Amino acid sequence: MNLDKTGVWFFTDGQSARDAADFAQRIESLGYSALWIPETLGRNPFAHAAYLFTETTNLVIATGIANIYHRHPGMTLQSQKTLAEQSGGRFLLGIGVSHAPLVAGVRGLEYKKPVATMRQYLEDMAGSTYTAVPPATEPKTVIAALGPKMLELARDKADGAHPYWTTPEHTAQAREILGPDKLLCVEQKVVLETQPSVAREAARGALAMYASLPNYRNNWKRLGFSEEEIAEDGGCDRFIDAVVAWGDEQALNDRVRAHYDAGATHVCIQPVRAGGARGEIDWKALEALAPGS
Repeated sequence: MNLDKTGVWFFTDGQSARDAADFAQRIESLGYSALWIPETLGRNPFAHAAYLFTETTNLVIATGIANIYHRHPGMTLQSQKTLAEQSGGRFLLGIGVSHAPLVAGVRGLEYKKPVATMRQYLEDMAGSTYTAVPPATEPKTVIAALGPKMLELARDKADGAHPYWTTPEHTAQAREILGPDKLLCVEQKVVLETQPSVAREAARGALAMYASLPNYRNNWKRLGFSEEEIAEDGGCDRFIDAVVAWGDEQALNDRVRAHYDAGATHVCIQPVRAGGARGEIDWKALEALAPGS
């Protein structure tokens, strides 16, 4: 699996299947190594990944993340191995415990202690039986990990971690916990805009749907931000500037490089378009940061 170049994280649920395939093809043509797709209330990410594999050649498709509450661990293992075998090893499984408002509030399921629940899930996956032709190489699993205990679990029971809404400082902390050999696939939002007020407005728009989720808030506080800084007008400037990279091409590349320098194996950028509609693709940003440019 080739993750040595930057990837892209994007909500393809807002696109038709054909548009998502065209998007993946263009991402691949720009030299990006992977496309990360989420799971919320839209498409089944495994079925969507299977379709995207038929439309691309070398692109890794990764789930960022598949919700463990949505399926039995044995079914997740089946999906992982099936996709890895059918794609020639281009599937990366990212799984996570999601958030109580989605699991309990929307799905009506019991939201349990995150670390213990993930540990049991990984152990149950490892103990599940798979009788089809296996993939040529054992597929890898990364888990959504922010805090020290979940990162330790990623080190001990998985192939690495996929942190979301973090900073290069967090990347350095995560690498120290994970050790030198585990995957550390970091998501970074970017806004290609040099006007501070415009860039920060776009960043706050991207933050809005996440700001109240306790898993993220707790991690931001561990990174040294206060409740007031996180909440003030959608986040004070210091907080916004830390979690969202904005500015010219050089500034965005510098932030991506800061993650690599801090120990990231792979950085997946999520472009946020300043002044555009929510979910609108910022091709200027993607072209500016493309590994093949």
